[in-house]
Amino acid sequence: MHNGVQAQVPVLYVADADAARRFYEVFGYSEQRSGGDGESRWSYLQCGELTLLLAAVTPRLVTVELPLLIYFYVDDLTATLQRLTAAGYAVERVGYPEHAPGGECRTADPDGNVVVFGQRRAVPEQARVEQPGEARFSLIRQAAEAVHRRGGAPARCQIGGPRGEPCPEPAEVKLADSWGDTVWGCMTHADEALLNARCAFLATEDGTGLGPFLQARQPQSERAAQG
Repeated sequence: MHNGVQAQVPVLYVADADAARRFYEVFGYSEQRSGGDGESRWSYLQCGELTLLLAAVTPRLVTVELPLLIYFYVDDLTATLQRLTAAGYAVERVGYPEHAPGGECRTADPDGNVVVFGQRRAVPEQARVEQPGEARFSLIRQAAEAVHRRGGAPARCQIGGPRGEPCPEPAEVKLADSWGDTVWGCMTHADEALLNARCAFLATEDGTGLGPFLQARQPQSERAAQG
């Protein structure tokens, strides 16, 4: 008897459900159901077995400080790029990483969320489109550059290879999960972990976490006793 998750429906809060729906239809999604009116509308999209729920609620139920990042694997990178361009969306080619040897592109949906899409099927070297100056978008690279500026990372990658062998590359990015586990990894292994480990995310050394927030909610007498 299966007692685990039976289905997963990502929910994306948007400002305009119709504009968001038209954007994701370019990737092959189609609207199955919709509802609501006025200050609360929703659109349930599906592409094969994949689903996406667009929710336009005023005021928004969920607020994030930074745009989200959505990653799609597509069958034909060039065809998807051409459809997006024809629909008026700006698209940038961002290279040929190991997890997308057929190429990778970046765009943004109408709400400013970053959408990166790649092709798993490799293309021959001679068919690859060269990137000017090897410029490549990567949240992992941005995080590594921030760590380098701050210092403090361990000397070597702590993730290692698939059989547990140590990795000689320098640690550049810190990863964490919702359980509180953290690990430092090189660019390659951090990239692999983010794509394959559930709930893994980039950690930051800049934030102060919940400490100041919780301390501010304590009665003044308790704070004085702890100080």
